[in-house]
Amino acid sequence: MRVALITGITGQDGSYLSELLLEKDYVVWGIVRKSTRNLSESYIGELYDSGKLTLRYGDLQDCSFVPDILSEIKAAYPELERLEIYNLGALTHVGLSFKIPEYCTNVNGVGTLKLLEAVRRCDYNDKIRFYQASTSELFGKVVESPQNENTPFYPRSPYGVSKLYAYWIAKNYREAYGLYVCNGILFNHESSRRDPIFLSRKVTTGIRDILKDKSYRIVLGNLNSLRDWGHAKDFVRGMWMMMQSPTPDDFVLSTNVCHSVREFIEKAFALKGFHVKWEGENLEEVGYDLETGRVLVTVSEEFFRPAEVDLLMGDNSKAVRVLGWKPEHDFDSLIQDMMQHDCP
Repeated sequence: MRVALITGITGQDGSYLSELLLEKDYVVWGIVRKSTRNLSESYIGELYDSGKLTLRYGDLQDCSFVPDILSEIKAAYPELERLEIYNLGALTHVGLSFKIPEYCTNVNGVGTLKLLEAVRRCDYNDKIRFYQASTSELFGKVVESPQNENTPFYPRSPYGVSKLYAYWIAKNYREAYGLYVCNGILFNHESSRRDPIFLSRKVTTGIRDILKDKSYRIVLGNLNSLRDWGHAKDFVRGMWMMMQSPTPDDFVLSTNVCHSVREFIEKAFALKGFHVKWEGENLEEVGYDLETGRVLVTVSEEFFRPAEVDLLMGDNSKAVRVLGWKPEHDFDSLIQDMMQHDCP
């Protein structure tokens, strides 16, 4: 019997991972915060309502609950072959991390340490495998492109710095205590389950609102940012594949292709018959519909980061070579999937 314990189970990655693991006959447990919205209305709502998940309350700021859950799992499944812990819980919004950096650090960095320490002290840690959700934001102000597992890190936000600590403490616990710990350095991965506060979903839900309200405009920040965008379904499959490897290691997951924010906007609008043209510069720039002249996109200083990350593009060759992983979705199919959901 294999059991999985997922922090951040109600989010985009956690919900897709839950579905994948259940298809593979895992028993799936999840950690949810007391403040989590109505679980029946969350991305795991159907699984929760059907009784396919076992959920416990907890907060990564206070991991005193973790030893009790580990003991409960051991007692519930005496035939346990393996427990896979996927640490996906975090404050993941880069812009927000500048506003609440201490909270971000406590959850993303110190929270990871506390989880690992609970695993280290667990009396069956030889059966536990631990996945740490790392991020391309570790590379920040990139020193080389594309970025791979050996590229030096240069994070440019409290989020990136907190995840850098989590990356290194995970690696340290693997090397110091012989624990099975993997870091997945994931580049941007999106879907229709992405929170609308994030750029990709802000665009697709914004187009939905534009179709309903002729006065609505999408307001964004840096249109020149270049990112490596993939689909979350591909990336959670990569997480699972890392945890099946005989030897724990760190892997970049990416599509190896870079696209600008402008391209994302243009392709999304094109699916609804809009031809976006750009006019002006910097904060005065607007995107308008070529046919009608209607302004669709404007720029606001509010959405610029204090320290920008201009270019992120991954090199997934290690994951392809060692794990046999490769993405099944490309940039266009990702946008089509999100638009079909938000603008049917």
